[in-house]
Amino acid sequence: MGGHDDESYEPSESESRDSESSLAVCLVSGGMDSCVTAAIARAENDELGLLHISYGQRTEERERQAFEEIADYYQTNLRLTVSIEHLSRIGGSSLTDPQIPVTRANLGAPGIPSSYVPFRNAHFLSIATSWAEMIQACRIYIGAVAEDSSGYPDCRPEFYAAFQKVIDLGTRPQTALEIRTPVIAMKKREIVLRAQSLGAPLELTWSCYQESEQACGVCDSCALRLRAFHDAGITDPISYSLDSKRFAY
Repeated sequence: MGGHDDESYEPSESESRDSESSLAVCLVSGGMDSCVTAAIARAENDELGLLHISYGQRTEERERQAFEEIADYYQTNLRLTVSIEHLSRIGGSSLTDPQIPVTRANLGAPGIPSSYVPFRNAHFLSIATSWAEMIQACRIYIGAVAEDSSGYPDCRPEFYAAFQKVIDLGTRPQTALEIRTPVIAMKKREIVLRAQSLGAPLELTWSCYQESEQACGVCDSCALRLRAFHDAGITDPISYSLDSKRFAY
């Protein structure tokens, strides 16, 4: 996947070697889905670079802590942290604008929730692509989950298929970068179970949209996580200010 429209194109020997590289870049927010994605990427590649992007979100410092602890767990020295705070200046999301309240979870509600950050994942993938091309990685992993796509349009498989074309067309001819979304078709319960099988350190992760000491237990992200652990029959290793047993699944 290098952006070549000419069907007669034949890669050089050096390009062929590059395409067989075992180096991958994985976006890690610090949450459950990205942690499991990192575990999968670690199993599928010999070398892994971890990328964390802050964008002015409410729990930015806590997510950064989770990222660093996950990177330490996987003994990954190749790591990059980037800040794109312009997304908070643009606003429009309860994650980045303190004037917009984080709404209480309603997992069956239609429409796009207030926590949607406009076109955020396109920014993330662009940065990942720049770094991956520079270090000659062959894959980009991102922990998008289609179960979230009823609210987040940039979590849909179609979005990643379209962005793959952008990468193919917008990178150097010798660049061969593939987007991988290994958990996109999974239910949250299945992600918890995959974490168990891979030994992914979910105790290091942070999912809450609004609190950094104890998870609130009532935002959409907490609700999805609590339901996932409940359905998997596994106790969530992080603490909540709300007793999870009282959550209406």
